[in-house]
This record gives sequence, C-alpha cells and structure tokens, in this order.
Amino acid sequence: MKHIVTGIVAHVDAGKTTLSEALLYRSGALRKLGRVDNGDSFLDTDDLEKQRGITIFSHQANLMLGDVTLNLLDTPGHVDFASQTEQVLSVLDYAILVVSATDGVQGYTRTLWRLLARYHVPTFIFVNKMDAVVANGAAMLKQLQTVLAPGCLPFNDFDGTAVAGAELPADVVEDVATLNDDVLTAYLDEGNLPSKTVRQMIKQRELFPVYFGAALKLQGVDALMAGIQRWSTPAETTAEFGAKVFKITHDEQGERLTWLRLTGGDLEPKDELLPDQKVNQLRQYNGTRYATSSEIHAGEICVVPGLTGTAPGQGIGAAPDGQRPSLQPVLTYAVDPLAEDLHACLAALRELEDEDPQLNVAWSQHLQEIRVQVMGKIQLEVLKQLLSDRFHLNVAFGAGSILYQETVTQAVEGVGHFEPLRHYAEVHLLIEPQPRGSGLTVAADCSLEVLGKNWQHQVLANLKAKEQRGVLVGAPLTDVKITLVTGRASIVHSVGGDFREATWRALRQGLMMLRTRGGCELLEPWYRFHLEVGQEQVGRAMTDIQRMHGEFEPPVAGGVTTNGQPLTVITGTAPVATMRDYAQEVRAYTHGQGQLECVVSGYQACHDTAAVVAAKAYQPVADLENTPDSVFCAHGAGYPVAWDQVPAAAHVAYRYSAAELAAKTDH
Repeated sequence: MKHIVTGIVAHVDAGKTTLSEALLYRSGALRKLGRVDNGDSFLDTDDLEKQRGITIFSHQANLMLGDVTLNLLDTPGHVDFASQTEQVLSVLDYAILVVSATDGVQGYTRTLWRLLARYHVPTFIFVNKMDAVVANGAAMLKQLQTVLAPGCLPFNDFDGTAVAGAELPADVVEDVATLNDDVLTAYLDEGNLPSKTVRQMIKQRELFPVYFGAALKLQGVDALMAGIQRWSTPAETTAEFGAKVFKITHDEQGERLTWLRLTGGDLEPKDELLPDQKVNQLRQYNGTRYATSSEIHAGEICVVPGLTGTAPGQGIGAAPDGQRPSLQPVLTYAVDPLAEDLHACLAALRELEDEDPQLNVAWSQHLQEIRVQVMGKIQLEVLKQLLSDRFHLNVAFGAGSILYQETVTQAVEGVGHFEPLRHYAEVHLLIEPQPRGSGLTVAADCSLEVLGKNWQHQVLANLKAKEQRGVLVGAPLTDVKITLVTGRASIVHSVGGDFREATWRALRQGLMMLRTRGGCELLEPWYRFHLEVGQEQVGRAMTDIQRMHGEFEPPVAGGVTTNGQPLTVITGTAPVATMRDYAQEVRAYTHGQGQLECVVSGYQACHDTAAVVAAKAYQPVADLENTPDSVFCAHGAGYPVAWDQVPAAAHVAYRYSAAELAAKTDH
C-alpha cells in the first residue's frame, strides 16, 4: 500500500470542498454526496463554515484509491485564512490545485502557486466548472501554461469525460519529454517515455498534470483519482524518529490537540515525544470522528492530545523546524471588551493564538489593551464570532491600523556598552541593508581571540531572543543583516546578561546613527489587485488608483456583467492603507457589477512616511525597553551615556571606517 498525504488548495469559490466531497463519494468513503450550499458537506463541519459557505479551518478525510491510502487535507480558500493553508503545506506529499474555469487563474491562485513552489510541493491541477457555458478548455490550458508553468499539460479531455489517469495520453507524451533535455534525448533515442520518468518529473515539479471536469456533476473526478493512484510516489522516510507539527486545535472538551506528520520511525502510546511529555493517546481523524491507534508509522498523520508547548511548524526528533510563514498579517486591531472581563478575553485570544500564531496577541499592561493582528475583515468577523460561540464573549474591535515594518538603506557600525559596577560588556554590530523580503539575519565575523565563543553565542542568541524594532515608528526591523564584528569582555566582571544589554543597545545605537543620516526606511504592505469595471467606469477607476498612490498595467478586456455588458480588467499594486476599503466604493459606483480582488504582495517603501512618522510620534530614546543609550563606569559607579556620545566613549576601536561603510552600502 502507498501512503500519500494530499492537500486541496484553491481560491475561494473555485469548488475545492465540492471536489473533496466528490473524491470521497467516488472512492466509496461516503455513501451520500454532500454539498456546500446545502450545509451537509463531510468536511465543512463547523457552524461558522456552514453559515458562510466557505472553508475556514483545515480538515482531514481518509480514502482508498486502489493500492493508495490517501489522507486528504481540505484547506481554507479565502486569503484571510491563508496562514491555515500555509501551515499544512509543509507536510504534503502532493497538492491538488483547483482552478475555476469560469474565473481562471485569480490573484490568490498565483499566491498559492508561489507557496507550493516555496514548500516544493508536487501539484496536480483540477480545472473545475467545465460544464459552464463560458468554459473554454483550450484557453484555460494556455492561461495555466502562461501564468503558472509551461509544464501544465492535459491528462484528460477538456470535457472531463475520458478517464486518462491510468496511462499518459499519447498526444501529450512528446510535450512532456520536451520539458527536460535529458528526458527528451532518452525519448528520441528509445521512442518511449517510462512511467517512472513521468513520476519523477511530477515529483520534481517539472510536470503538472491537468485534469478538466465539473466536481458537482462528478465529471473528471475518476480521471483525477486514477491519476493520483498512477502518478504519485510515497514520501521518503527515515528509520530515525521525526515528526512535524502542522496544526494545533482544541476539541469540544477543551483538550489541546497536536497534529503531527511522522517523517521517520514509529510512535506508540507511552513514548516520550518531548522532554517530560509522553504520548497518552494516538488519534487518527476522519472528519470530526477519530479512532485510536496502537502505533503510527512513518509517513502517517496522527493527533496527540494533551501536549504543551508545541506549535505549527515545529520539528520533533530528527525533523527540523519549518520555514517562517511567508504570509504575514498586515492589519492590527484593538479589542473592545464591551462589558466582558478583559482578562477572560485575553485568555480566550491566547487559546486562539495557540491555534493560529499569526494572530500575535499583544497585551499592554500600561494601556490595559489587547491587540490582535489579522489579514483582513473577514478574518476579523470570524474571530468575533469564534469568541462568541466558543467562549461566550461578546466583544468588538476598534479601528484597524496598518502593520508597518522598518529597514535600513545604509551600512553602519553600532556600539553598545554596558558597565554598571562589577559588570562589563561592549559589542560592535555591523548593520547592513538586505534584499526586500529577506527578513532579519544575524552572523558573526569576529576573532575568538577578540571575543570568546561563549560571548559570541550570547550576542547572536540575544539578537534572536526578541523582535527587534526600528527607530522611526518602533515597527519590526526587517531586510537587515546584523553581524557581530568586535567587542570586549572582562575576565572578572562579565556575565551573560551584560552581553544581552550591550547587544540590544548596539543595535539601537546604530539605528539612531542611521536615522540622523536618513538611512532608515519605513515599509508598508502593498496589495496586488485585480479590478473589473464596466468600460464607462475605467476612467474613474484609473483616477482612483492614482489617488491611492497605486500603479497599474494597461487595461484589458475582461468578461461581461450579469446584464451582458463588457467588463474591463485593471491589474496593479497599491498600498493596503489606501485600498483596503476601496471594494465598497467599487460596488457603489458600478452598481454591484464591478469586482475588486486584493492579495497582499509584500512590503514596499511607505508612500507617506513623513505623515505616518508624525502621527505615530514615536520617541526611540524614551522607549526604555529598547534604549540606544549605554552605561559606562567611573569612580566606582555606573553612569548613562547618550547614544550620540557613545562613539567617543567606546573602549574598543571601530572595525570599519566611514569609507568602508559607504562601500558596503554601495555594494
């Protein structure tokens, strides 16, 4: 038996859950075909999902396809719940990407495609809704090959009737071979294309089998099932135990559940999974029901109740930790507890944050305020409903604000010195700009003769110990490389805490130096948008986009409105701050015929930095938890030295000259 874990991903309303139901029904796992619009689908079991008709949480179902045992993970399709989807990708053997034939490759579909590439997930594509009058198989195939990858090739007929999953369609064999030079040479020499080669090309993400059909009418579903059975290969596993955590939930009794995919070895009850934490039960879920198991093998999925300290993305045993999620929230909201107890609200939100760490729940003791981070308004509405349904808390949320980030545009050497009586540490950090989207990286380039290995480790560990913040508005620092270049310790007086203080002060001191030179930059999140309006409204739309400081490509012809009028499509980018409420305007001036789709495309330079900095009124010197000032010692007592006076007072000579720093900036 082959054991395969597959996830279904799609833009909202592409028919992802409908396809999941069809797969379960056609495989014999379900006796009755459920429907999302009837609220009786096997996987969308949560009341919130039934009310909204969308998938909000990832769910698991199990089915048999001949000699293949398939774990099917259905994921949310709305961009606001993308973090739930991204959590699942790291444990997939394959993905099924569902694309609507009536809507084509949409903005979020492109985002999903980039995520699948990031996590190296081989992908089958199912073009759904081919029964629609406007569906055009040839046009869809061309769009997939142009927008996603040339390796998107048809493995069944456009109408979905022919079951071509068992063998490769004869007219596609040569197209497959041309995707790889070595494969093409072997094909021309031998005249055939081995099935093993096709499987390998799919596994290596060179080839993406495309199946056409209509899930609601069960068209093309058998072909897809045969294709998965024929062309998939199990994941490689190891004898050494390892597991990846991909989800945290709580059951109806409030017990905490850790969802695992074993990458190697076996797992049994009573095994010590984490230090001082043993497995008390092994569950295998199918929808909302589960069965207990006496042993879980490599490649399988299980749920362990009662564990603490686990988190999505965590590696256990030989499995490494996963990548930092690429999709990050861009909005922050303050919680208004109304008449509820504030600490009860905080406890409930902490539990929800345990399940979705991207919420980043923050509690301010000084302000007596709770803040959460979200992707958009739909997620905020669901969060409010979850607090009501699950915790019986009626809360509201204040006006949302943008989550900014900060970076640097010049190189600088920052110095931090911490020397109260009987303490000593000095740290010099090289702070350099890095490419957009690279995050924060730390390194050491310091001789062990200058600073011992233990002290160097203390510096690097403390740079990672907390979220480092910029000095413009106090936003998280990103796209920066911080390198330890020199420093000094005292044989008699230095302790680990001294290097923590000196390290954080060195970073802040360097940022303050850059601020005086105009070397700090404020970043804001930008949307990539897809706007459809009537031809007579194109001028209004382009004027609006320019007003919102957006950029757009030349308009192109789109589909038609419900009354048959032609639509024009405008795509481009714009700041989240200016466009996040624009969908309401579009609906108003197009009388409900227009449509705006926005997907976060990343961070770019802020369009109105001066106004944002003035409005935030952040005082970096007054931020005592992130002070840029140092402490020196004289006459048996420590005394503070302002950040701009530290260079003259430093005990260790600077590693870099102004000219060398300028050269690094230019580089």
